[in-house]
Amino acid sequence: MASCCNSMRLEGFCSSAFRSSNAFPVPSFSSHLYTHRFPLKKISFSVSHSPSFTIKASSSSTTIAEPEGIKINSVPTKPIEGQKTGTSGLRKKVKVFMQENYLSNWIQSLFNSLPPEDYRNGVLVLGGDGRYFNREAGQIIIKIAAGNGVRKILVGRECIMSTPAVSAVIRKRKFNYSSGQPAPESITDKIYGNTLSISEIKMAEIPDVDLSRLGVTKYGNFSVEVVDPVSDYLELMETVFDFELIRSLLSRSDFRFAFDAMHAVTGAYAKPIFVDKLRASPDSISNGVPLEDFGHGHPDPNLTYAKDLVNTMYSENGPDLGAASDGDGDRNMILGKKFFVTPSDSVAIIAANAQEAIPYFTSGPKGLARSMPTSGALDRVAEKLSLSFFEVPTGWKFFGNLMDSGKLSICGEESFGTGSDHIREKDGIWAVLAWLSIIAYRNKDKKPGEKLVSVSDVVKEHWATYGRNFFSRYDYEACESEVANKMIEYLRDLVSKSQAGENYGNYVLQFADDFAYTDPVDGSVASKQGVRFVFTDGSRIIFRLSGTGSAGATIRIYIERFEPDASKHDMDAQVALKPLIDLALSVSKLKDFTGREKPTVIT
Repeated sequence: MASCCNSMRLEGFCSSAFRSSNAFPVPSFSSHLYTHRFPLKKISFSVSHSPSFTIKASSSSTTIAEPEGIKINSVPTKPIEGQKTGTSGLRKKVKVFMQENYLSNWIQSLFNSLPPEDYRNGVLVLGGDGRYFNREAGQIIIKIAAGNGVRKILVGRECIMSTPAVSAVIRKRKFNYSSGQPAPESITDKIYGNTLSISEIKMAEIPDVDLSRLGVTKYGNFSVEVVDPVSDYLELMETVFDFELIRSLLSRSDFRFAFDAMHAVTGAYAKPIFVDKLRASPDSISNGVPLEDFGHGHPDPNLTYAKDLVNTMYSENGPDLGAASDGDGDRNMILGKKFFVTPSDSVAIIAANAQEAIPYFTSGPKGLARSMPTSGALDRVAEKLSLSFFEVPTGWKFFGNLMDSGKLSICGEESFGTGSDHIREKDGIWAVLAWLSIIAYRNKDKKPGEKLVSVSDVVKEHWATYGRNFFSRYDYEACESEVANKMIEYLRDLVSKSQAGENYGNYVLQFADDFAYTDPVDGSVASKQGVRFVFTDGSRIIFRLSGTGSAGATIRIYIERFEPDASKHDMDAQVALKPLIDLALSVSKLKDFTGREKPTVIT
């Protein structure tokens, strides 16, 4: 996609109601390519691009049973094809969401998927990332929520609130079911089923709410409270991290920090947290104002789309630590001076240093987990620290049960998502604060003029202790869906016929399968989660279709090789992995199936 502003995502997000009021999660509306979160008593969902969509209240609409002081109209509608969520929600081009009733159908279907007692007279949280049509979309969600009997909406000022902040609000205000995590497939499947049969949208006939002013607006027994989107989240971060320790690092004259908010939702959080609270220099924040078009950029924190930050960090006099976050604030990228930290290494290093550097983990992490395609670097930390370890499918929702059952503290995905059980979402700013904490702890006794321990020092020390997992991901975006599915079916057939001991070039197959996961808490099963070829030396090749693209299908190939020899740790990853990359392209016949000569993005 040329710009993330061309896409939108609706995402299932579990949370629940205030225990005291039977409240139900609130939508967090991310006007970003990433999420609009909209919780219900058991689900909070997130819409990620603010589309320009309409609900048509025609003369054929009828008045239905009304709560006190509010007129509710039944707006006729028809099912719209293609509203099935992927691992991170429903993503489509904005022009699709602009279709009459497209977003509205999905939201109404969400309400139709829950028992009325789960949301009537409940409380919803609503927030978005500030993209185009963010506030207008928020107004529509408010009216549908009121039309379905929700008692109160908590909404971020200007309808802005990051995905992690929504989860923090839900947890602080004691929503019960699921603690603010993504919705399970049982819920999202039900929503999709209801999109196929929907016939009406319940709309409250109320004026638009002034979302620019903090305070409460009432319509009969329904109310909307506009809240500061930063305060609850900041309060939580102060309980997780030692802000004084981080402040001591950021105030040093020999340390420079750079944060790129990519004109997305974390722009609203960067100055209050990094500058006002932690005393970072104001010029350390770039692209810090959320814009409807993300400044004509694509707010995806990787080496391709965060190129400005990468160029800054690789310049001759670059900062010591750089970071970026994405549209809705739940992902991150970490860089040192002329040094990129892979997401797989990042979560492993945070886990290895958490107990000494982060007060929240003073007693040590309870357990560690990663998504299946993420490299095995975290596995080695879990083994050395004698911690429970879990390998789950891609999708943050799979971490939630493990956290709620007390089995998991720190987890991550290779797709730049890192987090812990402080909330039930991945958290971009949390990851940045974790790295600042590690660097601050390593340098807390350094006097002015002494050489500081750098980001690259920390990473290379980690490799020396645990070995290095060379890792890369090749993304082939916007492939024709039918062709992509044929390639995956071809690989599944190949796997079904494979046998241990077979030679694949210079590699010997240990096993090949289509990854399946049984949740150790509730016994639920997720199948067909990625085709794996695992070799006897620990190398892996993995193939997946991503459910997070906004058009066509994204084919993702993951390549990993473990290297214990420290003398080889400084090799370029693409060089170290070239034999495996060539093998992956050959085995999959990707060029034959798709016609693609090269990937869209290499991580």
